[in-house]
Amino acid sequence: MPSVSRLGLFVTAACLPTLAAAQAAPTVPLATSTAGKQVFVPADFARFAPRTALDMLVQVPGFSIREADQDRGLGQASENVLLNGQRVANKSGGAVAELKKINAADVERIEIVEAAQLGIAGLTGQVANVVIKANRKANGQFEWKPDVRAHYAHPRWDAGSISYNDHLGPLDYTLALNGSSGRGAFGGPVLISDGAGALVERRHETLWSDFTGPKFSLTTKLDGPGSSVGNLIVYYQPYWSRMELKDRRIRVDGDDRGRTIRQKQDGYITEANGDYSFALGPGRLKLIGLKHFEHEPTLTTQVTAYDSGRPADGVRFNRDVRVKETVGRAEYDWKMGRNTLQWSFERADNSLSQVGRLFTLDTGGDFVEQPLPDGTGTVRERRYESLVTVGRALSPKLDLQLVGGAEVSHLELVGSGQPARKFFRPKGSVTLGWRPTKAWDISLKLNRKVGQISFYDFLDQPRLADDRNNAGNALLVPPQSWQLELQAARTLGPWGKTRLRVYAHRITDIVDIIPIGTDGQGIGNLPSAKRYGFESISTINFDPLGLKGAKLDLTFGAERTRVRDPLTGEPRPISGNTDRWASAAFRHDVPKTPWAYGAEFSYSHVVPYFYLTEVDRQWEGPVFDSWYVENKDVAGLTIRWSVENLFNARHREERFVYDGRRNARPLLFRQSANQLIGPIFAMSVKGSF
Repeated sequence: MPSVSRLGLFVTAACLPTLAAAQAAPTVPLATSTAGKQVFVPADFARFAPRTALDMLVQVPGFSIREADQDRGLGQASENVLLNGQRVANKSGGAVAELKKINAADVERIEIVEAAQLGIAGLTGQVANVVIKANRKANGQFEWKPDVRAHYAHPRWDAGSISYNDHLGPLDYTLALNGSSGRGAFGGPVLISDGAGALVERRHETLWSDFTGPKFSLTTKLDGPGSSVGNLIVYYQPYWSRMELKDRRIRVDGDDRGRTIRQKQDGYITEANGDYSFALGPGRLKLIGLKHFEHEPTLTTQVTAYDSGRPADGVRFNRDVRVKETVGRAEYDWKMGRNTLQWSFERADNSLSQVGRLFTLDTGGDFVEQPLPDGTGTVRERRYESLVTVGRALSPKLDLQLVGGAEVSHLELVGSGQPARKFFRPKGSVTLGWRPTKAWDISLKLNRKVGQISFYDFLDQPRLADDRNNAGNALLVPPQSWQLELQAARTLGPWGKTRLRVYAHRITDIVDIIPIGTDGQGIGNLPSAKRYGFESISTINFDPLGLKGAKLDLTFGAERTRVRDPLTGEPRPISGNTDRWASAAFRHDVPKTPWAYGAEFSYSHVVPYFYLTEVDRQWEGPVFDSWYVENKDVAGLTIRWSVENLFNARHREERFVYDGRRNARPLLFRQSANQLIGPIFAMSVKGSF
């Protein structure tokens, strides 16, 4: 987004408090504020005709859902959504996934609370607590979301979901099928220039990718005996993925050719996650267990055929991966005077086993296996974590939360010759929440965090499309960081709400691309890095201006990162980082009619990946757009018709490849792509039963 537009958004948000003060009484439903909470009831969302609890939550003014981090066991909470005051501690989508299965009629209220008021370690800023009614009646909901792309892609007919909620005595249960699927595609020219800038090759390239992964799940909740509560979520998700990338290459030297890359991945995921809490002594004990398994076999084949008739060449990478995770966790909560306390202990066992096989195509047309000694292995981690959380209201308007503890982990690449490594890492945070008036909500948090790493990076991962091998790194370690974050939210009365987050991180052992061996490269750790930035999220209601039922959601932000390049020693951004972004979503629910319409726009800018032999930046845009019309009562259904990408956002790439290490060797070639994505036509049908 141009800088003038970003400035305009900032000025608009900054001026809203002044505008709001000059207006008359509110003409839109407003949340009530009690005891440091904003409370929304179903009537506040009536104009949107929500079908599920999630449909209601996404319409809360100025609130942005932060889904759970999928790393390091269950650990501290990271998702800023609670159900009935409790964190949903699982790896299968957390509270957001469960809200999709809950009928909107079963929601009693939604509370927006400052995290420091809660005794839940890990949360920052505003948290949504969705309170569900007791004694829910049997009901169900469904959604079908087909879409068709104008170019290159296959139609998507299998996207949607259906769920059914009921109870048997004290047991509530939900059966659900989520038709997870995706389609992607682009096509167009790719230009190859030599180091001097002369055009040496023209390509026309097309890519399509299909993913289908139906997810079958059962969620149960058992009340009793007494005050005890038990929850269990199990799911099974098979998936099928296909991708094809084809190009035609016309070269100035006449050696024309074509290349085809095909990939298939047919695997499955299973998970069981349960918890049971009960009164014990002065508090409550919750026991949590999780078992996760994924089988991920992937076959990638690349073949280049020559117009001259010379034998084709090719390469094939067959990767068979099994991922396992087992977590046991205990949490004990109690009160001591004005203090709320929690002690937690967790053990997590994680492993990734990969069998990687590399083949090359011989002149007879057969694939012959080649050595890939670092493509096969097993990575294991055993981790223990213990934390103590103390929360205290220092005054009616000021809350303090302290978290302190540590983790101990054992990490090894089996068979690498490297001994298992043991790490001790202190963890914790200090959070202050301040509510100087009913309109303001401010929080400040200092956090010591241990990050996650991908076990895939311990083993060789050939990148066939880029003719590059990412070497495995048996010495990879998780990054650690000090994180300082300030959030300030202001309710603007009938105008809506605005929120600003400012943050600064200092990171050690940052994960980036490093030299490996004498001439290899792969994922590894650099000594340190810095990250700082801001994000603004606002909801602006247009009722005070006379446009009843209209609102605008605005988000924009930017961040700056710095790390020293391992080759040049010069500062540069962290590879692949998104350094600025913006979105705007306008919606108008036409009063006294079932109709609504709207438009959404999004922009993001990413920095390149800095490999040792190349610099590669891929992005899509500059701006994605979506336009829709919705009717909330078509024979009792909600139907939306939409068209996306009328502004012709495109797939782009700028890749600079060097004849060796980029700090010492000349540029070999430049690859530039500007390719068509095209419009997407979509429909959504929602209903309840």
